[in-house]
Amino acid sequence: MSQQFPEFEVVPAVDMQDGEVVQLVQGERGTEKRYGDPVEAARRWVDAGAETLHLVDLDGAFEGERENAPAVEAILEAVDVDVQLGGGIRTAADARSLLDRGVDRVILGTAAVENPEVVAEISETHPGTVVVSLDAKGGEVVVSGWTEGTGLDPAEAATRYEDLGAGAILFTDVDVEGRLEGVQTDRVERVVDAVDVPVIASGGVATLDDVRALKAAGAAAVVVGTALYEGRFSLADAMAV
Repeated sequence: MSQQFPEFEVVPAVDMQDGEVVQLVQGERGTEKRYGDPVEAARRWVDAGAETLHLVDLDGAFEGERENAPAVEAILEAVDVDVQLGGGIRTAADARSLLDRGVDRVILGTAAVENPEVVAEISETHPGTVVVSLDAKGGEVVVSGWTEGTGLDPAEAATRYEDLGAGAILFTDVDVEGRLEGVQTDRVERVVDAVDVPVIASGGVATLDDVRALKAAGAAAVVVGTALYEGRFSLADAMAV
């Protein structure tokens, strides 16, 4: 399955709320900083060399309804790179319709935790397309926009989803997310060691050293949001680490 990320990739995040690109601090609503039109952002990252885009419908993640579908459709029309999408995808039917419309990978968080079998269900018709998002806070997996603890250990959960057919694991360290204060590689390493599928790391990247550290920890890719939008480093420099 690792053909998803044959080489280490830096994946720009296009997080959408109310039709605009935003970045939240630690996933808290009300902390958002706005960065304009999602299609313009997507085009800009592709022009800068991105091979994959990470789209998140934040309204979908919080409300469970895909509010930013028009922006997602517009991005799919505008760019010709791999697109992974999360936020508000709750059923196998939702996922399949997105995959059939041109999304390359669907990211399932809450839905996968509440109903693990949904991963197997989607994988039957669209093998390797499910990315299970494990968001960890204080060492346990959290769901529902990072508001509810599950008691699950991220590495154990990752193994279970790999067995169900997940094509990749997206591991977000909520404790450092959006703070631009650096990453905690030991947590990433534990998940990488637990599975054979690619692990995409997310959360806390502030410097090129953070990107290097996650690459060294075995991440197949790293999602970067705030640091890119704030110009802490260029996408080209991050991809060259």
